[in-house]
Formats: sequence, C-alpha cells, structure tokens
Amino acid sequence: MSTPPSPNVLEVNNIEVIYNKAVQALRGLSLAVPRGQIVALLGSNGAGKSTTLKAISNLLPLENGLLASGSIRFAGQDIAAVAPQQLVRRGLSHVMEGRRIFEDLTIEENLVASTYALTGRSNADKPDFDLVYEYFPRLHERRKGLAGYLSGGEQQMLAIGRALMAQPELMLLDEPSLGLSPKLTEDIFAIIARINAERATSMLLVEQNATVALAVAHSGYIMESGKIVIDGTAERLASDPDVREFYLGMGSSGEAKSFKEIKHYKRRKRWLS
Repeated sequence: MSTPPSPNVLEVNNIEVIYNKAVQALRGLSLAVPRGQIVALLGSNGAGKSTTLKAISNLLPLENGLLASGSIRFAGQDIAAVAPQQLVRRGLSHVMEGRRIFEDLTIEENLVASTYALTGRSNADKPDFDLVYEYFPRLHERRKGLAGYLSGGEQQMLAIGRALMAQPELMLLDEPSLGLSPKLTEDIFAIIARINAERATSMLLVEQNATVALAVAHSGYIMESGKIVIDGTAERLASDPDVREFYLGMGSSGEAKSFKEIKHYKRRKRWLS
C-alpha cells in the first residue's frame, strides 16, 4: 500500500546551523509549509530568518555555514545533500534579499537566464515570458533596457519574475519589501498574493514588516535567537497581544506605539523560557 503524499510541500525538522564551525545560528528549528499556502517567517534582525532560507536552499556552504543536525524535506524528499541548482530544477526557487539580478543584462535576458532551471525537467512547460509580464507590466514596458537602471521596486519585480520563470512549486522570499516605499510594498505583496491564489504556488515569506506579511499569509512563525517562539494562523498571530505590541507596534488599545516604549525583554524572557 503506497504512502499518501504529505500535505506539506516543505518540512524542516529540528535543524541546527553553525557558522565558521563555532557560531550557532539556528537551534532546534522546525516549521512546515502546507501545499498551496503562504507561510510568514517573522522576527527581528539577527533572529535567523535568512539563515533558515539558506539552509533550505542549501546555500550555507557558500558562507562557511553548516547544517549540523536535523532534516529538511521538500516534496517528500530529503534535500540536505542536493545542490542549489538541482533544487531549482526540482521546483524550489529562492528570491534572495537584495534583489540579486544581472544588472548588465536586459530584463528580457535576465528572464531568459532563468529558463536554465527548466532543463531536463520532464514535467516542465515551455518558458512563459507572457506570464511574468502579465504580473509585472512594467517589466514588459522596459524589457529591452538594462536591469541595472530599474528602480528598487522594479528590480524586486524582476527578481520575483525570474523565480516564476523556473515554474516553482515552492518560493522562498527574503524581505521583498526591503527598501521599498509603502505604495510599492503594497503592490508587491498584492502580486505575491495573486500568484499564490492563481497558481497555487507555496511560499515561505521572510519579512520584517509583520503587518503586510500577515495580511497575505495563511499562517506564520516568529523567531527569536535562532528558534521558533510563537506560531499559528495569520489571524491568531495578528491578534496576539505580544505580537501586536512587539512586532506590529500596537498597544492593547489598538493605537500605534513606539518600539522604544516596549519592554520587550519581558516578552523575550517568557518566549525563550
């Protein structure tokens, strides 16, 4: 009797990550991404969010990092020893922080470069440039121009568009709102939600802007000091008093509060105990 497929496209089980053979960045971290859902991974600077994504996409060795223990399963398979380029071909795309585009290539050439991920995939469709341009009309308007001349928001669109070209089953998104205006942030997250709804693309979303992340996510995890301290549905996290006060800057009255007024050490002590 065959084993039924897991409802989760990604399962991270009790992983520990060490940098430079000495610095422990993740401590017994576990999370899951259900198929077709957006999962937010939230936390302050240095909590280990980007490290978590790099562990999943196997980029740690490039930064002298090591997955010391635990397991990571994508689409039911252990991927700890799978090279990053092979993970992309299997359907895992990582949109890294900082919009890692080819600035000296045109927008169109950036998208063409991403089609390598479809090589050798028996179930891959033909590259669909029109799909990317449908989600990001600005890229179509400027497709013959050099990517280095795009605005920050347009570069973020291109980074996500390149990931789409690889026809991913799972997208890892690292700080898509970083450096963007509130209006552009709203536009980017609307498109992220649309891609998920229309293409059932699963997403693990790392974001410091907890408000916009929880607005599009189905569920979420909050990290502190390399481990998960709170998890739940997006609605539950958005209404949790600690989350509202520490991450959303809202007091119990619903009024915005300055982070300087928050005695977060009490929260952290309770979470980490």
